[in-house]
Amino acid sequence: QETALYDRQIRVWGVDAQKRLSKAHVLVCGVNGTTIEFCKNIVLAGVGSLSLMDDHIVTEDDLNSNFLIPHDESVYGGKSRAEVCCESLKDFNPMVRVAVAKGDPSLIDGTFIDRFDIIVLSRASLKTKLFINDNCRKRSKHIAFYSVDCKDSCGEIFVDLQNHSYLQKKPGGEPEQQELKYPSLQEAISVPWKDLSKKTTKLYYAMRVLESYESSEGRDPGETSLSDLPAVLALRKDMCDRMSLDESRIPTSLLERLLAAGKKEHPPVCAILGGILGQQEVIKSISCKGDPIKNFFYYDAADGKGAMEDIPPTPED
Repeated sequence: QETALYDRQIRVWGVDAQKRLSKAHVLVCGVNGTTIEFCKNIVLAGVGSLSLMDDHIVTEDDLNSNFLIPHDESVYGGKSRAEVCCESLKDFNPMVRVAVAKGDPSLIDGTFIDRFDIIVLSRASLKTKLFINDNCRKRSKHIAFYSVDCKDSCGEIFVDLQNHSYLQKKPGGEPEQQELKYPSLQEAISVPWKDLSKKTTKLYYAMRVLESYESSEGRDPGETSLSDLPAVLALRKDMCDRMSLDESRIPTSLLERLLAAGKKEHPPVCAILGGILGQQEVIKSISCKGDPIKNFFYYDAADGKGAMEDIPPTPED
């Protein structure tokens, strides 16, 4: 039955990869337009199990980007995002176990984390991201960590596969074993800006400024507006002075867009980020085939371009 259901993708990535996928357990913390695109993709692909953690009650704002929430208050009224989306995802593939995991991501312990092979975090504070990433690294088993966020027309993905071995196809068609060593999120964002490539995308710097502002003000992710611009510009100047970076590398117009976005997600960008994560990156991580992102990915609908950033840069051989 599984072979018949997954025949098409088995032809793409092989029986062994499909078997590994069917045994993988995924936890998604933060249910929104981007992570739902991801969830849809891995459920259709045949992941072993998917757990959703998001106790926030559904509001009308969620309807704008989360296509799994019906526009009927009698259906979603009084229910959490995880509960409503869990029921919808079960219909996509009855062979995948989809469940709700109640709780606060910032409080989950190592014993709970041990139940999963992959953890995807979205719309979480920097403190929570660092906490969960650090916990993943402390476990005896290998747990892949991803964070993904969409701010209207802009998106960011961070990947930490720790020590990752995979097969890479060479020009002659022969697979070759490759090894990648990933930094933690803390290690990555602690790299002085003056040590980064001059080609580093402006979105990387802008996201760090916004992240720092939200943390210093005690704001939840996305709790910003254009009224915060003067304070954010002051912080940009301070960070650029300390990091020896020209302020022009972080355009004011970009910061304005990110602040104005607040918690809004642009559905087409959600689909792109969720597709990259669910149809490519997590499959690569589980199957150990193909070059994974190392370790940031950015997308901006303003120019339609995606960019990978390796931070800190991997030394050349």
